[in-house]
Amino acid sequence: MGDKQNLLRSLPSVNELAEEGIKVLKGKYSFRLMVEAARYVLKDARNTVIDKGTAFNKDELLEKLSNYLEAKATPSLKQVINGTGIVLHTNLGRSVLSEKAQEAVQRIIKGYCNLEIDLVSGKRGSRYSHVEQLLVEMTGAEAALVVNNNAAAVFLVLLSLAKGKGVIVSRGQLVEIGGSFRVPEIMAASGARLVEVGTTNKTKLADYEMALTEDTALILKVHTSNYRIVGFTEEVPLDQLSALGKAHDIPVVEDLGSGFFVNLQEWGICDEPSVQQSVAEGADVVCFSGDKLLGGPQAGIIVGKKQYIDVIKKNPLNRALRVDKMTLAALEATLREYIFEENHLQSIPTLKMLTVSNEELKVKADELVKLLNSSLEGHAEIAVDQDFSEAGGGSLPTTKLPTWVVRLKPLNMTLNALVDKLRTGDPAVLARISDDRIIFDVRTIEDDEFVLLKDRLCAEMGKG
Repeated sequence: MGDKQNLLRSLPSVNELAEEGIKVLKGKYSFRLMVEAARYVLKDARNTVIDKGTAFNKDELLEKLSNYLEAKATPSLKQVINGTGIVLHTNLGRSVLSEKAQEAVQRIIKGYCNLEIDLVSGKRGSRYSHVEQLLVEMTGAEAALVVNNNAAAVFLVLLSLAKGKGVIVSRGQLVEIGGSFRVPEIMAASGARLVEVGTTNKTKLADYEMALTEDTALILKVHTSNYRIVGFTEEVPLDQLSALGKAHDIPVVEDLGSGFFVNLQEWGICDEPSVQQSVAEGADVVCFSGDKLLGGPQAGIIVGKKQYIDVIKKNPLNRALRVDKMTLAALEATLREYIFEENHLQSIPTLKMLTVSNEELKVKADELVKLLNSSLEGHAEIAVDQDFSEAGGGSLPTTKLPTWVVRLKPLNMTLNALVDKLRTGDPAVLARISDDRIIFDVRTIEDDEFVLLKDRLCAEMGKG
């Protein structure tokens, strides 16, 4: 015990270690942060001395001090190389923005912008004016509004049009989206009353008709964008629901979820309704995401009849859910690509990744294998193989996209150790694991990330 007491007494004080750190690190960090780091390092050192009797010299303490500060100063958000093949990976930020969207955001954040001023009249304008007409032109709707995500869009619609009244929904459409947010819970929070009709697998037009009362505020159709019910099923087409609503002067709202704008049948994507189709089939209000199949920034987009959109816009909560200038800049640029660019299937990364040909993927996989083999010979078994990708993000749940992958097995370390090192490094690398191999799906790896991926693998496998 005496030795431990001597070791504890030999440790410097917090101020002594902090002042030494300021000198060695040449003022890189503030004295306040240095004191915080010194307290942490010395507390850890004392615990180690007491538990193990380990001695620490000044250089070791300063190294721990530097490591602590470097870790604290490193941003939490970092670049990730997505080798999973999941195009709209919710945990990785969903859609990758196009170059034009990135440029638009960069241009806007450099200084002030005309977010809420009409530069022609010099009077206050609306932030929605930058995207509303574009959405109207794209969808065929009369008006549009943008909030911060689709759950907020549905909530705001229900709050504005159905608070205190009944909303008819098929039992087969009581969807749960990511993070355990459920349609019934969103409806309850909005103050609307859920009126369930039909059964899980079958709902008929007559079910909706029988549920109509003077208390009915609207009919809600929820597209099951993150799952499908198959087999002995029936649901009412939107055009029939719209006709029913029109006959009884009750608005019909469709929550599309993913926000599809282009026909991708030739790429095997066939069971997703488009926003234009929903508007054309008579939906009074349509809600969808900006960062799923649209391929833009996170946003909840509401389009529809002007009489209903105007009511939603005037809701006081709209201000709390509104989007900022960076979101609007990215969304405007993305929408303009759809309207004005003939090659938007190539320029918008989400669409490009969904429609890339199997032949192109094979070429990419061969190139990646060649690069890795030239650098990791003797350290890994590497091969090209066929597999399937997913859209992800709660979109296209039954669509499997044929792809080519690179399978890698480390020879000088365990698979789990390599996976952990790749995930926690910078840039982080995420991939799939199957049959004792790491699977890199080239669908979601950009060409300019190949060298980064190679460098990360070399560094973590001791082949620098």
